[in-house]
Formats: sequence, structure tokens, C-alpha cells
Amino acid sequence: MNPEQVVLVGGSGFLGAALANRLCATGVAVTVPTRRRARAGHLLLLPNVTVVEVDVRSPGVLEGLFTGADAVVNLVGVLHSRPGTPWGPGFEEAHVALPKRIVAACEKAGVGRLVHVSALGADAAGPSEYLRSKAAGEEAVRAAHLSWTILRPSVVFGRGDRFLNLFATLARRFPLLPLACADARFQPVWVEDVAEAAWRSLRESAAAGQACELAGPRVYTLRELVAYAAEVGGRPRRIVALPNALATLQAALMELAPEPLMSRDNLRSMRVDSVASGAPLPFGLTPTPLEAVAPGWLGDGGASRRYDDFRRGARRGGVR
Repeated sequence: MNPEQVVLVGGSGFLGAALANRLCATGVAVTVPTRRRARAGHLLLLPNVTVVEVDVRSPGVLEGLFTGADAVVNLVGVLHSRPGTPWGPGFEEAHVALPKRIVAACEKAGVGRLVHVSALGADAAGPSEYLRSKAAGEEAVRAAHLSWTILRPSVVFGRGDRFLNLFATLARRFPLLPLACADARFQPVWVEDVAEAAWRSLRESAAAGQACELAGPRVYTLRELVAYAAEVGGRPRRIVALPNALATLQAALMELAPEPLMSRDNLRSMRVDSVASGAPLPFGLTPTPLEAVAPGWLGDGGASRRYDDFRRGARRGGVR
């Protein structure tokens, strides 16, 4: 299948931008719905992208967006939610209710292909609300009466991510990094590799009905990843692994922030290794090593940030 029109739900985000670029490079017409057009401003210069300001939760909106489309990709995911049973309302809306609405709208609009991005480790019996709700979203997709593929990436890195860049930022601000779940294991995958796998999933008939794991070539502990980001960003720091009790207390305090960096549910998610069970990528793709691409933005970013630090310091010490 060579889709000509694709709708990216959640396409204004980090992964969505990479996939929109990949699709545009092949001449595919892309529609990106968003509640605020300004959030998708970075996509407006792409020649084949149409940004539509809508609320996908409103009745009939998804069906209208999907009419005439060859395929839909669901990229929506959140890391935090108020707690609840079996999961909180944020997870319910993003990971469960929305996939159900997408499936129903695809079936009504006659869309033949759906690619759903989930998460490595999603499990109905998982230790966290995040992982359990992701599994529920997968089940909604598996029950669809259309051709579907589920992608299950490990943590995704790339320019503009909220993963390696977060660690580099923390290293700039603090001389010591107290770290929860320091021994948690990840197999980080480059955002461009995820975008390529999503594009192949849309094209390859063999991808139909498959759940594909997406990971990089190497497994790291969280401690190793934080140390790497800090060093490449120009601020090597001492890392102190927190015991479980202190880690839980730290996460509980962070939950009070408007945009928390960590939650107790995140800690529970990290009890499960985010590591592929087999080949890291489908379709014969070769995963890109973290070390081959991350210095291109962490290193340059580190240089520019050091200049910004210098300018701030000069203003503090000079005439205002």
C-alpha cells in the first residue's frame, strides 16, 4: 500500500514532527489536527501538511477528519495523570478513550489502515497506571475491523526530546544529580528510526495485525544515560542513586509541580525494563546508535547554553 493521504493524530508533537517530515519527503499529504494551531507552527512550512484547529474529543470531528484518508496514525501519549483505578483520568482520555474513538471513526469513514503508537512494556497486569492504560489502548486497536499495526517503542530520543535534553538541562543547573531508579534499563531509539518504522508500517502489507517493538542497538541503565547526557552537554556531574523511600518522596514532591518531571507512577513504570525481546527494529531496519547522533545537538546545545550562561552572568555582574 502506498498511502496518499494520512492523518496524524498527535502529529504536532516531537515524534509527530519527525513522521510528518518523513511522509512529506515521499509526497504524502498529511493532515494534523490540533486544539491550538500555534502548537503546530513548526509544521506549517512543510509543503504537504495541513494543520486543522479542532478538538478531536468533539462528536463527529474525527470521522470528518478521516473521510477520504488512506490511513491514520495515532501518536498521542501522556506520561502523567492524576491517580485513579484502574488508571487516572489523563491516562483514560489519552490512552484508552481516544484510541476507541479513533477506531470507531476509522470504521465509519472507511479508513483502511491504522498505525497505533503504544509503549514497550505495555501490559494489562503492569505495575503502573501508564503501562496498564497503554495496554488497554492496544486492546481497542486489536479489536478493530480494519488493518492495524501497533508500534511499541522504548524511550525515544532526538533533537528536541524531553529525555536526554532534560538530563543535560538538570546537569547545567545542579552540581549533584540525585537519581531515582538509577538501575532501570532502557534501549533508547532514535526518533528518525521510529518515523521510518511508522512509514514502513503504513506501506508493508506484512505489518498488518502485528505489534512491533522499536528500540536502539544498546541497553543502558538510567544512570548511564544521565551521565552521558551531562558529559556530552558539557556538564559532567556526580550522580547519587536514591534508595526507594527517598525516590518515592522525591517523586511525590515533584507531582505537585504544574508540569512534573517525575511521578510515583513513573517510578512504578521503571520497574519494567524498557528493552526489546528480540530484534530492535522490524522490516530489516538497522537501529542508529545514540552516540552517533546525540552529540550533534547535545554538544552544540551545550556550547550555545554556555554562551547564554556567560551572558546572564555578565548581566548579573555588570551595569543594569
